[in-house]
Formats: sequence, C-alpha cells, structure tokens
Amino acid sequence: MKAVAYRQSLPIDHPQSLIDVELPDPKPTGRDLLVRVEAISVNPVDFKIRVRADPKGENKVLGWDAAGTVVAVGPEATLFKPGDAVYYAGALERPGANSELHLVDERIVGRKPKSLSMAEAAALPLTTITAWELLFDRLRVPRSTPAGTGSVLVIGGAGGVGSMAIQLARKLTGLTVIATASRPESQAWAREMGAHHVVDHSKPWAEEVKRIAPNGVEYVLGLTNTDDHYASIVEVIAPQGALGVIDEPTKMNLLDLKAKSASFHWELMFTRHRFKTPDMIAQHQLLNETADLVDAGALRTPVKVNLGTINAANLKKAHALLETGRTIGKVVLSGF
Repeated sequence: MKAVAYRQSLPIDHPQSLIDVELPDPKPTGRDLLVRVEAISVNPVDFKIRVRADPKGENKVLGWDAAGTVVAVGPEATLFKPGDAVYYAGALERPGANSELHLVDERIVGRKPKSLSMAEAAALPLTTITAWELLFDRLRVPRSTPAGTGSVLVIGGAGGVGSMAIQLARKLTGLTVIATASRPESQAWAREMGAHHVVDHSKPWAEEVKRIAPNGVEYVLGLTNTDDHYASIVEVIAPQGALGVIDEPTKMNLLDLKAKSASFHWELMFTRHRFKTPDMIAQHQLLNETADLVDAGALRTPVKVNLGTINAANLKKAHALLETGRTIGKVVLSGF
C-alpha cells in the first residue's frame, strides 16, 4: 500500500522530512477495522510527533484524522461491516492514517455523516472528540444549561478544537460563548462558528471578558498559549469555576486558582484508547451523535483548506501551515 512516512526528525523544508513509501497491507485482528483511507486531516499533534519522536531510520506513519470505507473486520468486531463509511481519529500507539489502508479499533470509530464528503468528514474526529470530552467529560458542563445562565470562554476559538468547542457549546448548552481570536479573519471565523462574543487575545483581554461576564466565567477552555494567558484566566474565572487545558503549559502556578476554589483539568483524546478504559466506546458513541447533529444541520465541518492528493509533497505543505500557529479551521487532503 502507498503511505507517507518519515525516518528521522527533520525540519519540514528538508527533502526527507516526509517521504512517499510502499508498505505491506495490514491485517485486522480482534476488534480491528481495516479501512481504505479516502481523506485525512492534519493536526498539530502530527508535526509535534514528527519533530520530537525520531524513528531512527524506520518508517513512521503519522496522521490522526481519517474518513474512509471499511474493507475488512477482525473476528471480534461487531459494530461495522465491509462497505460502511466511517470517520475516526485513531490512536498514538499504532501507525497513523497517512496510508491507503489503516487499522483502527472499532470502539473509537463513528459512522461518517451522510451529508458530508470524505474530506469534510475527515476534518471532524480529533477536534470534535477533544472539544466534546473537554466540555462534557472533563469540565462536566451540563447539556441542559438554561440559556443565559453562565458562560464559557474558548481561548483560541479559530483553531480546529476551538471551532468545534464553540459549535458544541452553542448548540448543546445554553451558555454564553465567548471566544478569543486576534486577526480580523480569525475573529470572523469564530463568529461564524457561533460565538456570541469575540475578544482579541493579542491584547490585554481580561477587562473585556469581565464586561461580558461580570460575575466571572464558569468554564474556561485553554486551547493555546495557556502560559501566556494564565494570569488573565485567573482574573476572569468565576469562583468555583473550571479550567480545562489541551496544550502543554509549564509556567503556571495552580495555587493561583485556590482562592476561587477553581478546578483544573487536562484533556488528551488519546487517553481512552491508550489505557483501554472501560468507557472507551464513548468515542464511538459521541462520533455517531456528532454525525446525527451534522446531518441535522446543527454542526458543520471546520474545513478551511483542502491541499489535494495525499502525498508527501502536500503533507509537507500542511505541516508547514500548522507550524505557523496561524491556521483557521482544518486542513485536509483526499485520495491517493
């Protein structure tokens, strides 16, 4: 099968940073699905692993967002059959989805939204799972929140996770959604996703948020540069509020949250698969519910850029875009 891999950690502009390779076709076992990959999306985790994890000459395939068609199933699989259209984010412990054929545990796979193309569907899984788990599993936001009774602050609202967090909070809760974005185009995108208010996080923003939510923000999603924004987060978070983070801050002092009895939460969407948690199938369920919401017109795909065919040259362009830290929505590729 065709695949795109890397054999050593190199800058993205190096000719060997990502390469086209031929690999053996994988075989499904257990609860595996063998999926013919028809579209992928690229996420920051892709380039972070490429830079940090040196495979020392071995072919390492990246990619944690895919949509495609099931071509075979393992002997214990019961949720899907050959011919089913699916979408999913995969697992860090296994080869990624930048390949013609890919193995994935059916418990973290959802049925593809019928109203979307493969490329549009591939933009959804990782960011949707992350935003969903952060809101409803980590911060435990009630989905029955009456309109106007509380607020959520999405720091970095124009990125992939921010795009989905804004939509989920707007459509599934009654919270006032406040997003941050710095450029006119990213602010417009956050509003398009459904944010009630957008503030500029390139400037001091705490006072503006406090004008919108004078009693403080009950839920804060730290999606980017949490170290830089932490002092403002402490200032605007409501007493007994909750902060959930997906990036990797190293400088913040959690004691700053003590006076408000505010809680702190990590979110990593790979945790359930990595530790084979008893509720691992929750990702299958939430992806199916997301498909229903998309097909009902309640949620939309966050695709912003389609770079064309899945190959090393185009994946280099995708990695380079994401490494700028200025992408809006999601970057996808489709077909081999």
